[in-house]
Amino acid sequence: MRQEFIYPGEDGYWVAECPSLPGCISQGKTKEEAISSIREAISGYVKALEEDGLPVPC
Repeated sequence: MRQEFIYPGEDGYWVAECPSLPGCISQGKTKEEAISSIREAISGYVKALEEDGLPVPC
């Protein structure tokens, strides 16, 4: 499980970040969409690292 930060963006969308994965940021119109989007982004990020044989940060 990874820590996720959710906060309101300047454009009215909700922003979601995963600090343990640099650059892993997403957004959504609602908090629920932002949470769903960041979890999908985290999954894709980790999968890409594994496919490239790179270490996955904790």
